[in-house]
Amino acid sequence: MVPHPFKQQKHSPPSPPKLPIIGNLHQIGLQPHRSLRAIAQHHGPLMLLHFCSEPTLVSSANAAQEIVKTHDLIFVNRPKSSMFEKLSYNYKDVSLAPCGNEVVGLSEVVKGAGDDAWMREGLRGVAGSERTNGCMTGGSDAGMRDAFVGGTDTTYSVLEWAMAELLRHPRMMKKVQNEVRGITSQKKGTTEDQLEELQYLDAVTKETLRLHPISPLLLPRESNRDVQIQGYDIVVGTRVLINACAIGRDPGLWDNPEEYQPERFLNSTINFKGHDFQLIPFGAGRRGCPGICFAITTIKFSLVGQEERIWT
Repeated sequence: MVPHPFKQQKHSPPSPPKLPIIGNLHQIGLQPHRSLRAIAQHHGPLMLLHFCSEPTLVSSANAAQEIVKTHDLIFVNRPKSSMFEKLSYNYKDVSLAPCGNEVVGLSEVVKGAGDDAWMREGLRGVAGSERTNGCMTGGSDAGMRDAFVGGTDTTYSVLEWAMAELLRHPRMMKKVQNEVRGITSQKKGTTEDQLEELQYLDAVTKETLRLHPISPLLLPRESNRDVQIQGYDIVVGTRVLINACAIGRDPGLWDNPEEYQPERFLNSTINFKGHDFQLIPFGAGRRGCPGICFAITTIKFSLVGQEERIWT
């Protein structure tokens, strides 16, 4: 019998000392993303911690690219827990469903999507309405709940941070005001095409998400087999946390990372769609947020609306 390659000589990532039973839990405070960032400054951008009996890999930007791009299929699943199982209709929602857990009938899915669109159109404006034709399943309910909760939470959080930063920086607020007033009309409202012309507003949105990502620690992943990341051996069942907050404030990736500077994104090709791993507030790869475009459009419309209501 050939010995398991990782058992012959396992080269694990750096790891801080841990206590019996609880592991490294005592080192995690009320703001885990800040605690993990501080620990990483001593142990490196890729480190292995233990939360009770669970090995957990905490990732930097470069390692994140390997995890969610190079080895995306190995880290495509979410860790399971009894809490998530109950809250997600047995893992049937978009964010927690296992990859390829069942065969999908394409005809039924396409028909169901059409039915859903027509039904939503017919019930628009009616809160709490329920489907009566039997086409909506528990999984569809969960998916709609994900979209609603994810979209609203994203919008509120980013709006609050954007407004707070602009209030702290009157010069930047004035630039947004002038840009919005230059291409929009309060009488006619703002169209989606006009949003594309608001380059400074786009930079404000990106800078807000860089400093204040909606989820400072992206939803965890879990390896489904042994793999090597940056030369380290990662065993099957290892959980992975990507610290989006630490990545957005990494001085190796950003100039003056603690300062709010939307101008850094002017004439820049960096975006948050999962291709630039120094800015991944919505995640990346197969587990990236499916509602990025909708969320960003909603955020920009809301910021323009704030300008029309209270900035004038």
